Amino acid sequence: MKLKKKLLVSYVLSDLVSAALAWTVLYFLRKKIETIKFGVGVEVSLDNKFILGLLIIPICWVTLYALWGMYASLLRRHRIREVGQVAATSIIGTILVFFVLLLDDQLPNYNYYYTTISTLFFSHFILTLTGRLIITSRTVHHIQSRKWGFTTLIVGGNNKALTLFEEIQQLKKSPGFQFIGYVKINGKDELLSKHLPLLGHFRQLAELIEEKRIEEIILSVESADHKELEGILAITENFNVAVNIIPDTFNIVSGQVKMNSVFGIPLIRLNSELMPSWQFSIKRAVDLCLSVLALVILLPVLFVIAAAVVLSSKGPIFYSQERIGKNGAPFQIYKFRSMCVDAEKNGPQLSSTKDNRITSVGRFLRKSRLDELPQFWNVVKGDMALVGPRPERQFYIDQISQINPHYHKLHRIRPGITSWGQVKYGYAENVEEMVQRLKFDLLYLENMSLAMDIKILFYTVVIMLKGSGK
Repeated sequence: MKLKKKLLVSYVLSDLVSAALAWTVLYFLRKKIETIKFGVGVEVSLDNKFILGLLIIPICWVTLYALWGMYASLLRRHRIREVGQVAATSIIGTILVFFVLLLDDQLPNYNYYYTTISTLFFSHFILTLTGRLIITSRTVHHIQSRKWGFTTLIVGGNNKALTLFEEIQQLKKSPGFQFIGYVKINGKDELLSKHLPLLGHFRQLAELIEEKRIEEIILSVESADHKELEGILAITENFNVAVNIIPDTFNIVSGQVKMNSVFGIPLIRLNSELMPSWQFSIKRAVDLCLSVLALVILLPVLFVIAAAVVLSSKGPIFYSQERIGKNGAPFQIYKFRSMCVDAEKNGPQLSSTKDNRITSVGRFLRKSRLDELPQFWNVVKGDMALVGPRPERQFYIDQISQINPHYHKLHRIRPGITSWGQVKYGYAENVEEMVQRLKFDLLYLENMSLAMDIKILFYTVVIMLKGSGK
């Protein structure tokens, strides 16, 4: 942990200094252009505008890098990635600085705009990339020399695992795996016992990941054990660990899988990134802005609905209930009350189309989805997103998971006010329908994008206007 904090400080300081130097270069260039423009020498002094820019501009650059995910997984960064990300952010940042600060500069002619923007881009790109490459190259060197690495556990102790372990240990440049032991899948997995300690059975994987702070897992699964693979993956998806699979020789020959070469060692790295970091940042920013805007604009509507709820039946205006959110954390979800008080006095019970517990106003609210409006506050708090799988109670999660163990994948992201499953299927009336709706939520998870969110929001609005919600 200390190492990661030191790396973070190193990258941030390097980026701040690089941005400050690039801003200084631009400042002197602008003064020189002013001299050409007015035909007289312009005094170059470090005035208040320069000092203010020196304080604010570097912080803005660092914020852009953070939104782009350039401070995440610092031990896994590589030089090609640095070049690509620094180039992309330099282009975006330079354009923003140009339109916000440089567009109204008094220049001798239009060509000097190109001089200004190109100077800012190249100075910033070169300085930032140089600082980052020094840090990244040092990190890569320490990993390859086995000074730094990732705590690694092998699942399976068969011949494939033994061969891979020996090959990795013989490499001159380490891929970063620091093996602490292995767990067996069946009673025969003990070929690795001469090299690594046996830490238990794969069913103890969750406890071992937490206890040993595992960062990398290598799965060595025989064809006969492929049924166990699903259970293993179900466990690992609940943790922030990188999962690698040793492929079957048949799959390599038949071309059924694509390989990622790790210094000559064939491994399949499971892609755990649902969306790029910058898209998640934009998604959260859009969620926050739209939710605050909705709460302000819809305030009169909220008062009208609140009055209707009060007049429809006795009881509170709002209804709150514990749901399970991101990473399995419980939170209180808020809705306009659409049912009579004590609707679940006999225990958890899903609503149905002809449910007599639903009030007359509540039936309209549910069809138009207006009962969900208070959840904009959940979005502001960070419990939910505008678009994401609908959160459920633990009572029903346990039942769904028995039928489809993939449900836990939904906890990788914030639940949403609306979802693909909600648009396609609506409210579920029983566990079987919840399982059917789950398919759409899993599809959303595998196809997450900002464009997908926009489509789901659009169809949600259509459902609300038509009042055709189930």
